Amino acid sequence: MKILGIAGSKRKKGNTSILLQEALKAAQKEGAETELIFLGDYTIKDCLGCEGCNETYRCVINDDMQKIYPLLLDADGIILGSPTYFYNISADMKAFIDRCYCFEVFAEDDRSCWLSINEALGGKYAAVIAVCEQQNEKDMGFTPEAMSLALQALGYRVIDQVKVFNLFKAGEALNDSNALQCSRRAGEKLVKTIRLRKALELKIKDIIKNTNAKS
Repeated sequence: MKILGIAGSKRKKGNTSILLQEALKAAQKEGAETELIFLGDYTIKDCLGCEGCNETYRCVINDDMQKIYPLLLDADGIILGSPTYFYNISADMKAFIDRCYCFEVFAEDDRSCWLSINEALGGKYAAVIAVCEQQNEKDMGFTPEAMSLALQALGYRVIDQVKVFNLFKAGEALNDSNALQCSRRAGEKLVKTIRLRKALELKIKDIIKNTNAKS
């Protein structure tokens, strides 16, 4: 089982990074293989809306996003983390999400009918971690939903949303026991959900096999 953490903050020792790492450590303890990437390390251009991915489900823009697509396809689950910038996700996270548009498929005669590649392959799972400097949830704005709703459209079931407030200086998250615990719980819950899904798949296959054998 593979879990991919995706950081939308450029601060590698910042609070978003710390909380993502806590979630991934918990996932590791549950037996998952994990990897953390920082979107700031990649050159990701804006989606052009060119529909060049319409037939191949591959983005035609040749940049570092091409390195991330295989990681997404290979991962059983992902954890997105972003700081709050003006009531929303960071620019790096927004560019990343927009470039996942190539995973969406629309009916030729009716674009209101659509699904994602992940749905076609059986669905995947995710968690999100949103960090905000202010103390009030309204000041976090759309940050958690901007990640969660996009993930749902991309065929992920979002099993946990971690909302963390009152963190600004790099490293402050290390002193926030509740934020650390909630992040660990998200990583743990993600792995347990995926494990449950895999076990259920096997059980259902056995039930169908036995049913067919009796008929």
